[in-house]
Amino acid sequence: MSQSANDLAFLPLGGTGEIGMNLNLYRCNGKWLAVDCGIGFGGAAHPEVDVMMPDPVFIAERRDKLVGLVITHAHEDHIGAVAWLWPQLRCPVYATPFAAAVLRRKLAEVGLVNQVKLHTIKTGGSFELAPFKLQFIPVAHSIPEAQALAIRTPFGNILHTGDFKLDPDPLVGPRSDEAALTAFGDEGVLAMVCDSTNAMVEGHSGSEADVRRIMTALIKTLKGRLAVTCFASNVARFETVALAAKAAGRSVALVGRSLRNIDAAARECGYLSGVPPFLSEDEANDIDDDHLMLICTGSQGEARSALARIAQDQHPRIELGEGDTIIFSSRIIPGNERAIHGMQDALVRRGVRVMTDDDHMVHVSGHPARDELRRLYKIVRPKFSVPVHGEWRHLAAHAALAQEAGVPAVLMEDGDILSLAGEPSVIDSAPVGKLVVDGTRLVPLNGTVMGARRKMLFNGVVVASIAVDEAGKLRGKPRLSAPGLFDPDDKEALRITAELADALADLPPATRRDDAALAEAARAALRRSMGKRLQKRPVVDVHLLRV
Repeated sequence: MSQSANDLAFLPLGGTGEIGMNLNLYRCNGKWLAVDCGIGFGGAAHPEVDVMMPDPVFIAERRDKLVGLVITHAHEDHIGAVAWLWPQLRCPVYATPFAAAVLRRKLAEVGLVNQVKLHTIKTGGSFELAPFKLQFIPVAHSIPEAQALAIRTPFGNILHTGDFKLDPDPLVGPRSDEAALTAFGDEGVLAMVCDSTNAMVEGHSGSEADVRRIMTALIKTLKGRLAVTCFASNVARFETVALAAKAAGRSVALVGRSLRNIDAAARECGYLSGVPPFLSEDEANDIDDDHLMLICTGSQGEARSALARIAQDQHPRIELGEGDTIIFSSRIIPGNERAIHGMQDALVRRGVRVMTDDDHMVHVSGHPARDELRRLYKIVRPKFSVPVHGEWRHLAAHAALAQEAGVPAVLMEDGDILSLAGEPSVIDSAPVGKLVVDGTRLVPLNGTVMGARRKMLFNGVVVASIAVDEAGKLRGKPRLSAPGLFDPDDKEALRITAELADALADLPPATRRDDAALAEAARAALRRSMGKRLQKRPVVDVHLLRV
C-alpha cells in the first residue's frame, strides 16, 4: 500500500459493513490515529464462535507510526477488544473518566493495567496527538459520557460521530451538545463519519425519559419475582429500573459479573448517586418474591450469561418460575434472534411471563433514527458523508438520506482506504480479518483451528484407535470413537470398523511397516467408509499403536 507523506485517509478495519467490532484508523502525513477497538458476537452466522474482534495486523505492523487509540465510549463493540489487542498495538489510550474506569477493570483482569498508558480526558476536552488536533463533543447515547470526536488536520476537519442520538431528556448525562456541533460545522467539516445503525428507521429514536415513565407504571402492576435484562452498560436504564423498583416497594439485586463491573465504574465516576447499593445474588434470596427486582445479564441470549443459566434452571442461586416476569429492556442485535428467542421459549416453558419492546415501551435505541440524522446534517453541514457502524442495508439507507440532505456520500466497507485529501475516493485496500476468542488465546476466524471446529460442528469427528505389530498386522479390532455420529454398538459403526480392518489387511507390507503411511491409509479408508455409510465428511484422525 502506498504511504504518501502528505495525505489524509480513513480506513475502517471493523464495524463498516457489519454491526460491532468497531476499529477505525485515520492517517495524516504518515501518522496513524486509531478510534475505538471493540468486539462482536458470532451469532447464527458463526455458531462456533462466542466473541470475535477485528484482526489489527495492518496497524500492528505500523505501530511505530500509531500516535494513539481514542475510545469514544464504553460499549463492548467499541472498547471490548482493547485488553485483547493492545499487546499488538502498544500505544497510549485516551478515554473519558467513565470509559477509563471500565477499561481499567478489563485491563486488570488480564494483568495489563500497569502497562497501558491510559490518559483520562474530560468530557468535551481537547488534546493533541500530532498531526491530529482532537476534541471530544458530548453526545447522548445509552451509556454515560459518549463522545463524538472532532478531528482537525491540515487537510480539513472530520467529525467522527461515534454512537449518538438527539435525546431531549437522556436522564444520565447531558443532551448532545448541539452548540459544539454547530460551532464545529461553522469551521467547515470536510467529512462526517457517521453512525448508521438506525438509518432505516423513520422518525425519532425516542427518549430515555419515556422509558422511565412507562416502566415505572408497568412495574407497579406486576406480582411475583420480577427480572429485567438490558445491556450491561446502560447506566440510565439501571437507574430507571432502580427508581421504578423503589416506587413499587422492591429491592434490586444485580445478577451477572459485567453488571457489577459497570455499577462499580458508574459509582466511581459519580453516577447512580441517588440509587442505594444493589443487593448481591445471595442477598436476593432473603427478599420475598413480591418485593424483589433482579437485573440480569443475557439480553442478547449469550450462552454463559446469568439469564441463560436461569432459563435452563442451572443458576446456582437465582430461580424464575411460575408467576414471575422477565422484561427484555433491550433491542435484538442482528444475528442474535435465534439465541434470544430460544432463551425466551425456555423461560415461558418454566411459566415465566416475558415482556419485550414489541408489546410495551420498555426500550429505546441509543442510535439516531432518520429525523435525528437529518437534524445532524443541518447542524454540521459536512461536504461529504461516510456512513459507518452498520450492515450494508444500513449504510445504503444512510447514504440515500445524506444525498437527500444535499451531502454526497461515499459507501465503503472494512479494508477500504478512503483518501480525503481532495475529492474523496477509495484508493487502496488493507488486509482485514477477524480473530476469535478461544479460551485465553486469539485464533483467526478463517484459520485451521476454527475451520476444523466448523467441520466438526456440522459433520462430527471420528477417531480410530489401531494396534498393530511390527509387521503392521492388526492386533485385535480397531476401536472407533465418534460422539454425535453413532453409538459404539451402532450397526453402522460395526460395519465401518470391519471395513477399516479389511482395508488395513489389504495394504502392502511396506506401507504397514511405515507408521506415517499406515496412519494416512487408515484415515483415507475411514473417510471412504464414513462417506459411503453415513454420507458425512467428518474430521478424521487415527491413533496408531505399534506393539
